[in-house]
Amino acid sequence: MNIYARSLRYFRPFFWPTLGGVLLTLLSILLSLLKPWPFKFIVDGILDPAGGGTASRAVVEHWFGGAQPSIIILWLCVALVLISLLGGLVNLASNYLFLNVGLQALLKFRSELYGALQALPLKFHDVRRSADSSFRVAYDSQSIQTIYNKGFATVLSSVVMLLATFLVMWQMSVQLTLVSLAVLPVVVWAIRYYAEKVRTQSTTIHERESDLLTLAQEGLSQIRMVHAFGREAYEVDQFQEKASRSLEANMRLNMTTVTSALVVGTLMAAGTALMYYSGSLQVLDSNSGLTLGDLLVFSAYLLMLYQPLEQLSYTAWAMEGAVAGAQRCFEVLDKNNDVPEAPGAIELRDVRGRISFEKVVFAYSAERPVLDGIDFTIEPGQQVAFVGGTGAGKSTLLSLVPRFYDPTGGAVLLDGHDLRALTKSSLRLQIGVVLQETLLFSTTVRENIAYGKLGATDGEIREAARKAHALDFINALPQGFDTPVGERGGQLSVGQRQRIGIARAFLKNAPILLLDEPTSALDPNTEHAIMETVRELMRGRTTLIITHRLATIHGMDRILVLQGGRIVEDGSGRELLAKGGAYASLYRDAVSHVA
Repeated sequence: MNIYARSLRYFRPFFWPTLGGVLLTLLSILLSLLKPWPFKFIVDGILDPAGGGTASRAVVEHWFGGAQPSIIILWLCVALVLISLLGGLVNLASNYLFLNVGLQALLKFRSELYGALQALPLKFHDVRRSADSSFRVAYDSQSIQTIYNKGFATVLSSVVMLLATFLVMWQMSVQLTLVSLAVLPVVVWAIRYYAEKVRTQSTTIHERESDLLTLAQEGLSQIRMVHAFGREAYEVDQFQEKASRSLEANMRLNMTTVTSALVVGTLMAAGTALMYYSGSLQVLDSNSGLTLGDLLVFSAYLLMLYQPLEQLSYTAWAMEGAVAGAQRCFEVLDKNNDVPEAPGAIELRDVRGRISFEKVVFAYSAERPVLDGIDFTIEPGQQVAFVGGTGAGKSTLLSLVPRFYDPTGGAVLLDGHDLRALTKSSLRLQIGVVLQETLLFSTTVRENIAYGKLGATDGEIREAARKAHALDFINALPQGFDTPVGERGGQLSVGQRQRIGIARAFLKNAPILLLDEPTSALDPNTEHAIMETVRELMRGRTTLIITHRLATIHGMDRILVLQGGRIVEDGSGRELLAKGGAYASLYRDAVSHVA
């Protein structure tokens, strides 16, 4: 579907404000058409009474009788000011309505775009740079406002002004009107020619600005690593290279715009010169019926005719740039959701926590099979650990439980329900997650813990922190629970961040718990302390845990060993050691490594 047509639906809810803006625009144009007439009456009715302006003298005599010429001129000048003032006020009101509608549509568009990004599955975000998505939300989305304010509103006023001016000019002098429009075909060709170039070059700018933002975001978010490796100069060089590419694209676009403005301006100047030449000859010819005042009014209308033409040319180029940005936004909105909400999906309630994998197969792509025929059941409240080498499929298996991904074959069931038949929101409400790297927002400790349960009371937040053994260090912070944690929690230690993540899980109080390497980034002393807290968190919950630290999970109810995307062993730690198989080998390696 055409980008303009797709953009239109974001303005449909604002029909009445738009209609009000249209009516005010029409009134503003009508007032603009009156502006040249006071001066015509001054010239033909008073300054040049012998120049053939009989009609103008009659109007002046009708309205002002035998008043002194200076008084008449004064009142006509006041009339000009009043017309301009009234026209300006009406134009101000119409602009307010149009700007408000454009900004409301931008809010709607941005919200829908951000919502689409939030709803798209992890498979989409795994291959997409987060900075590029941010750029589309923050900058590309503004194209919708441009399409409305510089598109609809400007085109409407320009076209109406163009037609109204043309009709008035045609009534005044057909010959001069045709002369004035002689350059119009060439102007239209120039506008279309440069519009295509502007669209192509605008797309390039959007892409290069997105690359630049990505590089800057990654370089600053990884500033510790940059400093650790002494790569400050390297990062600056990389940034300068990307910035130079963006500069080149901007330079090309600006030169195209300047060149196109020169071409269009020269063509309009040629049309004006032709009109002046032809009109002057007619004024000198006393039989033509064209007075000096008529020529002055016609000249003013010619400017009014060329101004919307010029405005339309700039609008065409701005619109092409906006289309480039809107296209990037609609690319996101058009993405297929690989983890869709099923029609008639049911709300999950009263969860017991029985999880079944039935012949589950999963592959990120046809060339990358990860899980192959996974088949097991976890009973409510059971604590199960998954171990195996790197790439065995452990994290992928855990990601299927909250439906971050859907299996490409088989099914995952919760209390007998295929996860694909459940609403994602109700499913994820029943699952608590603690990751290897606790992800914190750059807000306060309180808000980060409360993310586990929006609307939690202060008492609930404090109780969750107490259960996570985080209360002491939080109270010792400068502002306690109201202390900002910094970007990605940079003001806290790794152990402190992990405890906040655990407190968040305590607050959520979900019956199912997923733990993905919750202690692997910690030193042995901190790991032991955190693991004690994790064991408290696991109590009474169906728990799936991944870890390379086998000593921490050796006493779990069950241990499943994965190799090459398959389960090769299943049992308690003691049973698997007695078998002397894959788990025993991993355990011996872990023990020897610690020794």
